[in-house]
Amino acid sequence: MSSFTATVDRMPALRARIAAAPHEHRVLTGERPTGPLHLGHLAGSIVERVRLQRSGVDVLVVLADYQVITDRETAERVGEHVRGAVLDLLAAGLDPDRTTIFTHSAVPALNQLMLPFLSLVSEAELHRNPTVKAELAASGRALSGLLLTYPVHQAADILFCKADLVPVGKDNLPHVELTRTIARRFAERYAPVFRVPEPMVTDAPEIPGLDGRKMSKSYGNAIVLGMTADETAALIRRTPTDPQRRITFDPQARPGVSGLVSTVALCSGRTPEEVAEQIGDGGAGLLKKTATEAVNTHLAAHRARRAELAREPGLVESVLARGNAAANAIADTTLDQVRDAMGMRYPSATPCAG
Repeated sequence: MSSFTATVDRMPALRARIAAAPHEHRVLTGERPTGPLHLGHLAGSIVERVRLQRSGVDVLVVLADYQVITDRETAERVGEHVRGAVLDLLAAGLDPDRTTIFTHSAVPALNQLMLPFLSLVSEAELHRNPTVKAELAASGRALSGLLLTYPVHQAADILFCKADLVPVGKDNLPHVELTRTIARRFAERYAPVFRVPEPMVTDAPEIPGLDGRKMSKSYGNAIVLGMTADETAALIRRTPTDPQRRITFDPQARPGVSGLVSTVALCSGRTPEEVAEQIGDGGAGLLKKTATEAVNTHLAAHRARRAELAREPGLVESVLARGNAAANAIADTTLDQVRDAMGMRYPSATPCAG
């Protein structure tokens, strides 16, 4: 049995435990702000965060701005993407009074956990990580130290706040497994400072981009949450399909058509097969019209709320200031506990009198 299958099998019992005592749990989740958040983010993770928050679970969302440079040379427009992400998270229903939204770069104590954590893993373990291998292949550049240690950065994100739950997709499960290993090894070598987190697999389906590939802003196939209705319509019109008039759902043979069908299904609460059957011989024109209407209807309330929030002066800065302060308080406490466990807690310097 694969680790992913085993995780899926554990989910009913885990969800029952969470429902029985939500306030005993803490979730760490987040985004790498390489671009604007899109429909895949909303359906795949943000909706689950809102559900957990409303159930009473303590939720922390890291906007991992430092990690933008993991597989790229610069962090161009990262500040813009962070601020846009905050608006989307708030518009989707995350409440800064109940959920901590913070930026990685604003929590220096978090990064100080990297050194002891790196001492607990081998180079071979880092090279085996599938995300490291995939990002290296996609970048076309030499392997940087930052990319090689990316899984340990993620471990620090999770463990600094002593999260016990980490929502993940299949691709990210190895990161949580390594985080669990680091927590255990730290306890064996020093003291049990950290909780050993459990992965949570959400029920959300995998959402392809409009052209059938993985939804990504870099592919130009992602419906950005902050788009206008007209921008959405223009993007869908440009999506390549094929000459066959009859609409069917066949992701392998008809990726463009199937990507649009999947989008309609997600936004209308139907199965892809039902959508394809409804459109039938209507062809690509009717499919694109249906997709445009479905997406714009589905996102209308989110976009209206987002626009309203964007008009509030200083709102994003206030949310980040509060979240960063809360995250720093947690990280400082954890780092003190780590120093105690390692025998490296020393008196702080005091100002000279006079």
